[in-house]
Amino acid sequence: MQWAKSSGHTGPILVWGSSYSAALVFLLAAEHRNEIKAILAFSPGEYLRGSSTVRKAAAQVSVPIFVTSAKDPKEIAVAKSILDASPSAEKTQFVPQIAGVHGSSTLREDQNPDGAQENWAAVKQFLRKFSS
Repeated sequence: MQWAKSSGHTGPILVWGSSYSAALVFLLAAEHRNEIKAILAFSPGEYLRGSSTVRKAAAQVSVPIFVTSAKDPKEIAVAKSILDASPSAEKTQFVPQIAGVHGSSTLREDQNPDGAQENWAAVKQFLRKFSS
């Protein structure tokens, strides 16, 4: 947060996390509620101390949230439980229909050759809300 503020950035601050850092973005957004305008979380989970640390943080986050995961039923369910904890009026859980892999790697054609385009389309649709 300090870097974004000190760099002269004047637009909205969105935070993006993948796997472990997808869990951390919820803690960051809960701590900086007035500064962060949206979250993108790729394969978030309860990777931190305690079994509900991320859900507790998500319960304090009311900004727009985009969550996605691999096409793994367990990963989808964990992401949903975190997203459901948030009071945000704008929550998107993108579940890939074609193919998805863990974390932001789902956007890489070398990691997800069949599904990267589908995943990118969902991310771009979410991000359009913040372009002016």
